[in-house]
Amino acid sequence: MSRPIGIDLFAGAGGLSLGFEQAGFEVVAAVEIDPVHSAIHEFNFPQCKVLAQSVTDLTGAIIREQAGLGNKEVDVVFGGAPCQGFSMIGQRALDDPRNSLVNEFVRIVHELDAKYFVFENVKGLTVGKHRKFLEELIAEFGKKGYQVRKEWRVLNACNFGVPQDRQRLFLLGAKKGLSVPEYPLSITSRPGRNESELPDGPTCLDALADLPDAEQFVELLNTDEVQTNEWGQPSEYGRLMRCTGEDGWYFGYQREWRPDLLTASLRTDHTEISRRRFSETAPGRVEPVSRFFKLPLDGVSNTLRAGTDSARGAFTSPRPIHYKYNRCITVREMARLHGFPDWFRFNETKWHGARQIGNAVPPPLARAVAGQVLIAMGVEPVRPDKKVELGAVELLRMGVTEASRYWGIKNPIGRRDQKSGIKKRKQHEVEAQRLELVIES
Repeated sequence: MSRPIGIDLFAGAGGLSLGFEQAGFEVVAAVEIDPVHSAIHEFNFPQCKVLAQSVTDLTGAIIREQAGLGNKEVDVVFGGAPCQGFSMIGQRALDDPRNSLVNEFVRIVHELDAKYFVFENVKGLTVGKHRKFLEELIAEFGKKGYQVRKEWRVLNACNFGVPQDRQRLFLLGAKKGLSVPEYPLSITSRPGRNESELPDGPTCLDALADLPDAEQFVELLNTDEVQTNEWGQPSEYGRLMRCTGEDGWYFGYQREWRPDLLTASLRTDHTEISRRRFSETAPGRVEPVSRFFKLPLDGVSNTLRAGTDSARGAFTSPRPIHYKYNRCITVREMARLHGFPDWFRFNETKWHGARQIGNAVPPPLARAVAGQVLIAMGVEPVRPDKKVELGAVELLRMGVTEASRYWGIKNPIGRRDQKSGIKKRKQHEVEAQRLELVIES
């Protein structure tokens, strides 16, 4: 039996792609304008056709041709189109140029004649004047022949087996005449919430306790990977992240990978002053100078964010402080808190790796939503037989220039004004010196 076909727009590194694959979909194409993210997607999903370009330059016909779909039906299109949700006076929110990519999402769903779609975005779109944007978006889908589950819902990843407080809006739609997917029901509660009848979800301790401490390896000052047998006893959550059993792969393809490698663990060389401040901060509290959140052992992480791109100064969003070690967590530890399994790789730099996680939908949350689409389709997921080899390691090492060259495109990431950038950087450095903190790039 063939697997239902999915296409990922605004794919990033592939949080939605992984969730939909694990639910039982065949993700055949992914569109992502950032060439570094595209390289990472190709590494982790070598069977998926990656289109490293803007959706504005694409048509449904081009995607079909590139993915080798021919006349096959597209079952679902999913993605999180960037938007600001504000309208200018006297016009529709969807006509605001800042929301143009949302229109492109609607257009491509229609051109592909997809049976279903999943639109994901920030929870802020559900409040205040942003609601007008959502209402217009639903009406636009209606014009294209789609019905939307109008009781839109914000889902929190910590209710779906993820040790992180992360809330995202999902719109679920289907072609008129088909059953519109239901929202998934919560399967876990935030740890320690006695008022819920649901079982407690995984904690930060469950997520990180079995990982070797990156600071025990001098090699990780210069590379993001090291071979080691210093693994601890994993929790049930850690076992799923390690994919030690078949259930860790769900209904996705098993990858050929090396479980003895600790990856995405390039170290940060903090100052002793920073470390002392980190040590004096109680778990679950914010360090007052850096404003970094310290992870609680028996709770969940705060929302992991992506930071800014090169057009806005290329600063990494603060990573939380480890609950045990006096340092910020590594990219691999971020990945654990986000629900990415250990075989999944990221760009070797902390900045790119943290962005790729912070921009992604946690795969367990994506899997729960994708599962509801399968139920609406009346399809039972099946486990594939074959294993998949991951892509070339060079894809993990590329900066924007190298990745652009690899894809044969011009660098699409905006360059910031040089004078403005220098001024901002000097201000940032002065502030860092005043606070005696390390600015982490």
